[in-house]
Amino acid sequence: MSGVTVGAVQDEIELTLHAGQRIVAVVTHESAASLGLVPGAEAFALVKASSVLLATDLGGARLSARNQLRGTVARIRPGAVNAEVLIDIGGGQTMAAIVTQESALSLGLEPGTAVLALFKASSVVVGVPG
Repeated sequence: MSGVTVGAVQDEIELTLHAGQRIVAVVTHESAASLGLVPGAEAFALVKASSVLLATDLGGARLSARNQLRGTVARIRPGAVNAEVLIDIGGGQTMAAIVTQESALSLGLEPGTAVLALFKASSVVVGVPG
């Protein structure tokens, strides 16, 4: 973990990934304390694939989503309605996103496509190794 901002009810947790990108999570103060979330502690982040939005070009738009990870499409697994998109975010790490098949086609997603994975800090679950 690279940082903790303590609040009265919720704390903001910042994790730095292997490639240097950062993930911000918001957890209750009680959870942060019980997990021992302090700078330098080892922790991991989980994000439900259906909570991840993908963009190929924001056209200069600014968004409230704190987490904006750059990556490239590593694999697409199409389905009848949705597609699972595996994104290489660097440092040997990947993340998955579930988007509609129509969105995958309209964004022109294919292996090698540069994407931005977006998700809110409240969508991140923080854990620590057991």
